[in-house]
Amino acid sequence: MLNPNLEQIQLDKAEYERYSRHLILPEVGLEGQKRLKAASVLCIGTGGLGSPLLLYLAAAGVGRIGIVDFDLVDHSNLQRQVIHGTSWVGKPKIESAKHRILEINPYCQVDLYQTQLSSENALQIAEPYDILIDGTDNFPTRYLVNDTCVLLNKPNVYGSIFRFEGQATVFNYEGGPNYRDLYPEPPPPGLVPSCAEGGVLGILPGIIGVIQATEAIKIILGQGTTLSGRLLLFNALDMKFRELKLRPNPVRPVIEKLVDYQEFCGIPQAKAEEAKRQAEMEEMTVQELKALLDSGADDFVLVDVRNPNEYEIARIPGSVLVPLPDIENGAGIAKVKELVNGHRLIAHCKMGGRSAKALGFLQAAGITGTNVKGGIQAWSREIDPTVPEY
Repeated sequence: MLNPNLEQIQLDKAEYERYSRHLILPEVGLEGQKRLKAASVLCIGTGGLGSPLLLYLAAAGVGRIGIVDFDLVDHSNLQRQVIHGTSWVGKPKIESAKHRILEINPYCQVDLYQTQLSSENALQIAEPYDILIDGTDNFPTRYLVNDTCVLLNKPNVYGSIFRFEGQATVFNYEGGPNYRDLYPEPPPPGLVPSCAEGGVLGILPGIIGVIQATEAIKIILGQGTTLSGRLLLFNALDMKFRELKLRPNPVRPVIEKLVDYQEFCGIPQAKAEEAKRQAEMEEMTVQELKALLDSGADDFVLVDVRNPNEYEIARIPGSVLVPLPDIENGAGIAKVKELVNGHRLIAHCKMGGRSAKALGFLQAAGITGTNVKGGIQAWSREIDPTVPEY
């Protein structure tokens, strides 16, 4: 309801005081604050992006905020997901977020959807809200959010982050482009590492999330120039912003219904191929690796394919670092051949995925090996708790 009946919206005395710095802004004023109170925003995800944008939407006085998330708060979230606190570890993120929002602004109505957004529930969940904000970190959900916005004719405030870089824009607003104009086809599964694999600067989602909140508030107020048609790129290391122009693709496929976005992004196919590869690949448990290390055998070499900074955090005794990127570009294959030299090859990473991938590259080069199931994370949990988890 971006054009609400403002005569029905009233502020009480405490709200006048709470929003006084807005009320004295000519571009906001009483009418704008009433618009914010009448507005409804649905945020998909309460992670790195959802945390700051939810805090600022609540503080600004957005009257109704919906949150979709099915995850629990984890210790590793706290480095960047500032809406959550240590006391909420192990509890639902949406409950943590609601608690914090109502501490900031008890005038907000907070709707919780503790579920995974899907083609079966997205239209029903999104329909009551004026604006959707995409705070997700995976391609199937991004396409799902986009297509939901297109079918319901709602703005989609988009952001994404990785390592030291982020981007933001507004899709499907006033005839502007949508997500499929930026990414007509999803990338192959596994091509883009997750934040769990590649890392992310904790401050970065705060910057991008606040930009998303700013765009949502501008849309509600009808003020300023939004990022529709412009992709804002941010590099935190260089502290530089750049812009790319986005235009609707006149020949893009018409979105008529929601589809299976896991299938669309090739996830089941990739999982099937990975399962087949795993079935064909020799594996060992961390208990078997421990027994081998304790036996004093010297007929094997243990290769760690993680990144050098991960190797500094934690390592399995006797392991030799050969990062996966070096194996992928061929430079590390010669090193592995030199290390193996008639010995048995055993490879591990953080959880087992990257080492399986590395063994696939090595097998193509004529080097076979064994993958450690669960990687160093399983080693820390099941063998040596003094090894840090990260």
